[in-house]
Amino acid sequence: MPQSLVKNYIHIVFSTKHRNDFIDEEIKDELFRYVASICKDFESTAIQIGGTDNHIHILCLLSRKIALMKLVQEVKAHSSKWIKTKGSKYEDFFWQDGYGGFSVCRSNLEIVKNYIVNQRKHHEELDFKNEFVEMLIENKMEYDEKYLWD
Repeated sequence: MPQSLVKNYIHIVFSTKHRNDFIDEEIKDELFRYVASICKDFESTAIQIGGTDNHIHILCLLSRKIALMKLVQEVKAHSSKWIKTKGSKYEDFFWQDGYGGFSVCRSNLEIVKNYIVNQRKHHEELDFKNEFVEMLIENKMEYDEKYLWD
């Protein structure tokens, strides 16, 4: 086959270091737009971005030219550097070391988009740690809880 044809929808999830509440109403929309621009720079179109004060969800179409690990590394590095320029209250901002990456079937895109859009409401009943563990269980991912949290 003379060309490479790839379409990988990925749901990426990661939190702030120690789940500190940095992503407040003042910064969240601008941060999400900035993260979308980073994804675009790496040819990985962001479909939906959202989250709460301590974590972010990114639904994107992963480029065939970049590994998921590299995209997450670039998003974290650039957005962390950027947010620290937004005022003294963000100067201690860091992302956690790890992340979750989940493949999404095209037929489930709307479900995942709605899930991301409704993060604030969703987290009225469930904290990030429990949400993330539920995602791991739903995706039948093996994990050791002592390595999930920094």
